[in-house]
Amino acid sequence: MKRALQSLLNRCVQTGSLTLELPGGERLAAGDGSGLPLIVKLMDSRAGLELFFNPQMALGELFTDGRLKISGGSIYDLLELLGRNLHSLTPPQFGHVRSILRNTVGRWNLRNSRRRARANVHHHYDIDDRIYALFLDSDRQYSCAYFEVPGQSLDAAQLAKKRHIAAKLLIKPEAKVLDIGSGWGGLALYLADIAGAHVTGLTLSPEQLKVAQRRASERGLSSHVEFRLEDYRALSDSFDRIVSVGMFEHVGLKDYDTYFEVVRRNLKDDGVALIHSIGRMDGRCAMNPWFAKYIFPGSYVPSLAEVLPAVERVGLIVTDVEILRLHYADTLSAWRSRFLARREEAAAVLDERFCRMWEFYLAAAEAGFRYGGLMVFQMQLAKTVDAVPRLRGYMSAEEEKLRSHEQDVHLTVAAE
Repeated sequence: MKRALQSLLNRCVQTGSLTLELPGGERLAAGDGSGLPLIVKLMDSRAGLELFFNPQMALGELFTDGRLKISGGSIYDLLELLGRNLHSLTPPQFGHVRSILRNTVGRWNLRNSRRRARANVHHHYDIDDRIYALFLDSDRQYSCAYFEVPGQSLDAAQLAKKRHIAAKLLIKPEAKVLDIGSGWGGLALYLADIAGAHVTGLTLSPEQLKVAQRRASERGLSSHVEFRLEDYRALSDSFDRIVSVGMFEHVGLKDYDTYFEVVRRNLKDDGVALIHSIGRMDGRCAMNPWFAKYIFPGSYVPSLAEVLPAVERVGLIVTDVEILRLHYADTLSAWRSRFLARREEAAAVLDERFCRMWEFYLAAAEAGFRYGGLMVFQMQLAKTVDAVPRLRGYMSAEEEKLRSHEQDVHLTVAAE
């Protein structure tokens, strides 16, 4: 087993420094000695077997369970080291074989039925609400921020994200807007307060619904925003604009046609839709097994090659696509820093194991956006070719108008 682990280390790390300490105290080293002197200690003999035969699952499980400990740096430092050495963070040997098998058969997962979708949402979003308050911005935006300048604060970047999306939607006052996957309500409240829209927000999380409804009431926007506990497939209405942020990843590969048919059916003939989702830059790939089991069950991150055919089949037109590459990496870095700064509070709410799991989640997700081929796409859709102006300059003009409205209602957050 020692020879097998040494071979795995040598193939994983050529640049940098990594030492693997076995339960008996023996150490295996790899790399050229540069960078942080990272030491990974395995706490039991079985941990080495699990790591060798199923590294993509085992690394997260062992760290979460306290069976793998790191010194000389953090779990992110380890993942960053692997990211710099491994293409798309795909481990060699048995890890590579498992990755091929998942890519071949695993991505054709079961449809996300309405019951399964509710269960998946409950798994992640209905944990103790205090956890999210520890690391999200003041508006509870749980999706990729939009950093307009280097060093911009998380709150300012999340406000910029809402402004950027609203600009692409070209919302007129009193327009009817549908928000699929409205979360804690921040985007819907922004569209009502700043753009003057009447917004219907859909969520499958009872906890998020309670928070969103309370926020609408507190801000005096209940007459302009309605939040519902409802599956998007049950909707039958007509909207001027449809927006969905951070929800498409949970649709499921086999339900793309259904999803876009719902968008087409509920969008007015002169309407505009905006889909904001995590995607892949490096082609089709099954979900990381640890994330699929512990963080986002039922989710799937698509390449554009998997999304565009479904859009075309239902008769929608792609009017604009923007790729946000490192914005989510910076967002996750901010979330991780904020979470670790208040880690003791998180442990008091849940426990130490949860904190290790959450730290691994945020660190691995950030590494995925820096080294693993992940990105975010914003896809603008319409039914007609003239639904939006021909030149993209209108987006900047709309953003300036929205920024002015924000100042009127005191929402602007100064960039730090």
